[in-house]
Amino acid sequence: MIAELKKYPVQIPITVAWGEMDAFQHVNNVVYFKYFEAVRIKYFEETGFFEAMEKESAGPILAQTNCQYKLPLTYPDELIVGTRIKSIGRTSCVMEYAVYSKKIKKIAAIGQGVIVMINYQTGEKKVIPESVKQRMIALENEADV
Repeated sequence: MIAELKKYPVQIPITVAWGEMDAFQHVNNVVYFKYFEAVRIKYFEETGFFEAMEKESAGPILAQTNCQYKLPLTYPDELIVGTRIKSIGRTSCVMEYAVYSKKIKKIAAIGQGVIVMINYQTGEKKVIPESVKQRMIALENEADV
């Protein structure tokens, strides 16, 4: 395991595509949010958010997000994108992301997102189901912090 990613219990590999680069010859800033989305969905799959959506007509939405660009990424490169939960509240959680470049051998970007559990019919916040919360805690406890 890559030392810089030990604290991220969910990780996915991503290959940088040629078309993700912009006129300045590096991966466009918007693409990093796609990387964050991909690992966030994997985290949701592993913790049961989607099962909760089916049972309760409620699910996670991204309420806020940010990215700190540390180093430019370029094609070709292989990335490892990791995520973890920084904090869990009653109706929301804060998720952290890291984008590791195998070519540079460093973390190229870090980010954060606020995820809110919401009833899709009413738009109201919902409590994160206990089963999901327990799976999140178990997954986080597996990480090597």
